[in-house]
Formats: sequence, C-alpha cells, structure tokens
Amino acid sequence: MFRFEDPWVLGLLGLVPVALAARWWLAGRRSGTLKYSAVDAVLASGSGQINGRRVPGFLRGLAICALVVAAARPQTGITSESVLTEGIDIVLVVDISSSMLAEDLQPNRLEAAKAVAAQFVAGRRNDRIALVAFAGEAFTQVPLTLDYSVVTSLLAELDPGMVEDGTAVGMGLATAVKRLQASEATSKVVILLTDGRSNRGEIGPVTAARTAEALGVRVYTIGAGSRGTAPVPVDDPLRGRVYANMRVDIDEETLREVASVTGGQYFRATDEQSLAEIYAEIDELERTEIEVENFTQYAEQFPIPLGVGFILLLLELGLSQTVLRRLP
Repeated sequence: MFRFEDPWVLGLLGLVPVALAARWWLAGRRSGTLKYSAVDAVLASGSGQINGRRVPGFLRGLAICALVVAAARPQTGITSESVLTEGIDIVLVVDISSSMLAEDLQPNRLEAAKAVAAQFVAGRRNDRIALVAFAGEAFTQVPLTLDYSVVTSLLAELDPGMVEDGTAVGMGLATAVKRLQASEATSKVVILLTDGRSNRGEIGPVTAARTAEALGVRVYTIGAGSRGTAPVPVDDPLRGRVYANMRVDIDEETLREVASVTGGQYFRATDEQSLAEIYAEIDELERTEIEVENFTQYAEQFPIPLGVGFILLLLELGLSQTVLRRLP
C-alpha cells in the first residue's frame, strides 16, 4: 500500500510551474547592453549556452517538486491479519477392522472414510486435530496437532492388519477421550466412525461415552455401510481373491446412545455421498466464530524524494556556475 501522510502539501506543486513561468518571463524582459561590431561569432560560440540557459531553472523546478513530495511524507505499508479465535480440539476415530474392506462404499468403506476425513481436515482452520484408529485394540495415530499435512499423511496410511482384528468401539472412544483430557479448548469433539458393533475391549461404548460427558467432550457417531448385505473381499488360498456377501451389522442403538449421552448426533452413511454430507454437516456444527483484525504498518519513504531534490539542487548549482554560467 502507498499513501501520503500529509497529502495537502502536494497542493504546493501547482505553484511550481507558475513560479518558473514568471521567472522566465521576467528574464526575457531584461536586455543586454554590450555592443559588438559583428554578432555572428558570438552567436556561434555561445549557441550552446543560449539553448541551455533554461536548464538550471528546469532543474531547480524539479528539485522543488521533489522536496514538496518529501514534505508530504510518502509512505508504504504492509497489511497484516491477526486472527483471534479459540479453536476446537477434534479427535477423528476410525474403525480399521477387516469388515471396513466391504465395497458397498467405493472403493471400500475404509478408503471412502479416509478420503472424506482428509477433506474435513483440510477445511479446518486453527483447530487441533488428532487421529485414533481401532480394531481389536485402539491406538493413537496422531496426537493433537495443527499440522494438518501430518494428519492427512498418516490418515492415508491406516490399513486393516495394523492391529489385531475385531471391533473395540469403547476402547477407540476411550483413547480419544484420553487425548482430550488435558485439553483447555472451549469445545472438544470426537467423530467416531465404525461399521459394526463392539465385540472387544475392556471398556464398553456407553461407559466411554459417560466419561466423555464428564469431561465435556461431544461425540458424533457415524455408522458406515449399506443396508442388507455387502460384498467383502476374501483371500482364498486356492482361488485367490473372491467376494463373499456379508450382512451389514451396525449397532445403531448403541451409537445413538453414545451420541445422545454426550450431546452429539448419530449419522448413517450408506454411500460415499451421504458420508461426505455427514462430515460437511459436522463441519458446520463445529465452527467457531473467528475475529479477524486487519492492521497496516507504514514505513516512511520521504528520504528518497528528499535525496533526489538535494541532488537536483546541487546539479543546478554546479551547472549554473560552470558550463551554463551566464554573464551579468
């Protein structure tokens, strides 16, 4: 950004051409008194001086203009933005049991969940994100961080087989709640996605939910899977990879209770589009108001025109006393 601190001073620039014109007019009215028997030699030898007699005045005019600009205090500014917000701490909990390879969501439940979760992470601002995965056991893949690139990178690495198979929903939720235990954020959220019912772990889903409620953690639960049956790839030692139709068995009642206890909501994703819409809805529900304060820091630039003005004055003085010197 560019501005003049005292722009009214620039009005003086209008007086500069008036002063120069008046000076040249007065100089033109003066006549010399030297007499020559022949003026051809004088004109020939002094033509350069006659043609350049107005150069000092022109330089003086430019110098005055530069000094006026300097007096107006030109400034350049850099605009900065200060974001004032109390971010949300969010833990994404993802089921990575073998049933998440079912292909009722494309390319399968797990890959669809990872893609939509990555979009959710990329859309956040000033919120800390953590990532917990579970199957027969639960583990923290990423602790709370503002480095979204790390979250999306390690999210992409989630794969069935990282831990013993099973569905320990309560352990996954309990691990996420533990990550939020020391959080001082005004809003603490868990988004838990699973495609089955809890069959492993020492802590049940509802018990973990009551712990979350006590710590002020809100839990959104998502049941991922179509209704009826879904094709699941199975590696057969003789026939290679084959598909078996397995019944979709999501414990919706428990997931609803978990969400209700903590003040959250339960969602059912039967395809990729509905899954994306669910994350978008949660994204809107868990938005904090961001106060943005813009300010501009200005730097003085008057030394530049001031220096130019003095250089022009020195140049005018030097020329008028040497090659462009006029006889009285």
